[in-house]
Amino acid sequence: MRWWRPSNARKKCSGSRVADSRNLYQEVILDHNRRPHNFRVIDPASAKQEGFNPLCGDRITLELGVKDGVVEAVGFTGRGCAISQASASLLTDEIKGKSLDDVEAFGADDLLDLLGIEISPARLKCAMLSHDTLRGALNQLAESGPEAGRDQAGAGI
Repeated sequence: MRWWRPSNARKKCSGSRVADSRNLYQEVILDHNRRPHNFRVIDPASAKQEGFNPLCGDRITLELGVKDGVVEAVGFTGRGCAISQASASLLTDEIKGKSLDDVEAFGADDLLDLLGIEISPARLKCAMLSHDTLRGALNQLAESGPEAGRDQAGAGI
């Protein structure tokens, strides 16, 4: 179960619900940027993929530890704007403990739903960096063989 409690969790009597929910999601993004979840190196990793956004300089490295077809460990490192770092943090929370099939089914729209705010076209590349990098890591696993990562006992854990 995921829950967040932003620092401004008290309801404002004069504010609208839309403004309150927008502030909540903005607070979630800022919190994940300040204290990203799964910001670590996985050693050894079943798959490791680097992602780079040349438009703004955001850069992440995503690592997966897969055992018996399940992402048991996930980590990322890198630098970038609040949107790219929060996106990577939310994505890693979402895929940890999921089967490779479920992770492969996780789409770009799912990540945008997790972010919960409107993303401008200029920031979409920032928001999608972690998703694009995840796709690269999944391709790396697939290229390693049909059962790569599905039965690597202890890899990345």
